[in-house]
Amino acid sequence: MIQPSEVESARKAYDARAWRDAREGYQLAAARTALEAEDLERFARAALLTGDDEAYVDGLAQASRAWTSRGELSRAAECACYVAMNLGFRGEWVLANSWHARVEELLKDDDCDCPARVLERGLRAAPLLVAGKADGAYVGFSEAVAIASRCGEPSSTAMVRIGMGQALVGLGRVAEAIAELEDVMLSVIADEVNPIISGIAYCTVVQACVEAFDPKRAGDWTRALSRWCEGQPDLMPFRGQCLVHRAQIMQLRGYWPDAMEQIDEACARLSAPPGHPAVGAAYYEQAELHRLRGDVTQAERSYTLAAEYGRETQPGLALLRLAQGRQESARTGISRALAETPKGIARSPLLTAAVEIAIAAGDLDAAESAAAELGTVATAHDSVLLTAMATQAAGAVLVAHGEWAKALPVLRRSWNAWQDVDAPYFAARVRVLVGRACRDSGDLDATRMELEAARAVFDRLGAQPDLQALRDVTGATTRERQPGGLTAREIEVLQLVASGKTNRTIATELFLSGKTVARHVANIFTKLNVSSRAAATAYAYEHDLMDRT
Repeated sequence: MIQPSEVESARKAYDARAWRDAREGYQLAAARTALEAEDLERFARAALLTGDDEAYVDGLAQASRAWTSRGELSRAAECACYVAMNLGFRGEWVLANSWHARVEELLKDDDCDCPARVLERGLRAAPLLVAGKADGAYVGFSEAVAIASRCGEPSSTAMVRIGMGQALVGLGRVAEAIAELEDVMLSVIADEVNPIISGIAYCTVVQACVEAFDPKRAGDWTRALSRWCEGQPDLMPFRGQCLVHRAQIMQLRGYWPDAMEQIDEACARLSAPPGHPAVGAAYYEQAELHRLRGDVTQAERSYTLAAEYGRETQPGLALLRLAQGRQESARTGISRALAETPKGIARSPLLTAAVEIAIAAGDLDAAESAAAELGTVATAHDSVLLTAMATQAAGAVLVAHGEWAKALPVLRRSWNAWQDVDAPYFAARVRVLVGRACRDSGDLDATRMELEAARAVFDRLGAQPDLQALRDVTGATTRERQPGGLTAREIEVLQLVASGKTNRTIATELFLSGKTVARHVANIFTKLNVSSRAAATAYAYEHDLMDRT
């Protein structure tokens, strides 16, 4: 005979979120006799929450059979839905589809609204979401939500509303997605949904906030997720995703050693068998930290691992290539990623990198185009972070054009925005641009103060590539100013003009567009107060510019 105390102990442990005790208690009870269907479901959840996916699937399969034997087919179908979801999440689509077919068979004679019907509609929409067909997924999840509104069961309702939120993110309607997901979180916080769906909801709302470039919201929900995880010591899933999100916030706020500690643990957790889809994102964040600190070998390794797990490696890899002096690889990589990414907010990090890479290559037309698109995205979304990114890009283009008077107010706005989101590294990078603009204006005292302020931040963070770049800028600042206020690129163009080269030939030699060369020539004429190529040539020889490098 089964001892009531064993099942009761397991139930009490489950209610107390002591998942390991619940799992062991149910295992002990199951060794004596068959568990009831409700207990099989709890046993399955406790198994998943302690890291055993296979026991979860097996437990729900048993629960589905137990409900079927009792004639409660909708409850049997509900368990089968959760099995299909888990298998699909793991990428085992053949088995997932088989369980979906079982769901349809169990529900074929049942036309009433029920949790299983809600989840079944969600199962139809989920593959569309995975395939990137956000519009179709949104329609499917909307149908599921409509059924859920009549059914009223919290867990299935939360599950399909999470799916609808993810579809909204895919459609670029990020603000709507966050509103939807935060509404779901009300039922999660009220403890109305099962713990597995609670964990999925927490991770989804944090990711949506990240994709909305809303670091404050992302930080708030990450702290809430951390508290939720810490309240369940035995919890195995969701901790890895939580660590990734915490590392992202720490990196932004300049706590790089702490961020690396979090992300290393996340990589270890998420890559442990059977593996987790978020492991690619974890390795990408790890690579970014290595890149920012100048550890090229480790960055390469982590980007490679991120790619192996299906994570796009741009824009990080392109920026690494740029730091290595491999401009063509950088431009190719970022161009390919932009071509694959639809217009909208998701392109913002790529556009930011594209501006930096194009400026380094001297292609100011491409830089200006990318900065303009980024500005359009920032205008369309209420995000301080996007404003910081867009104004930094616009200011960088103006500095590259030598238009310091226009650049400075734009860059001041960017610096203020980075300060508002507590991002010292990016604020320091803006100060370098401000320093360059001040140098072009002739205000060397302001230049020195801006660059020293940036250096202090880079030193504290250990941002070795930026320290090296700053040494180059400082060296240029301490050298004698170029005659006529010409930039290094303008002198390069002037030398070729003085050598008798046409704009087309100059464009070919410097890998620039004809329009960019024409702009450089016009700027040279203005700065030197000349009106012809012959006069510019005479100036170059009179001021010994032909021998400068």
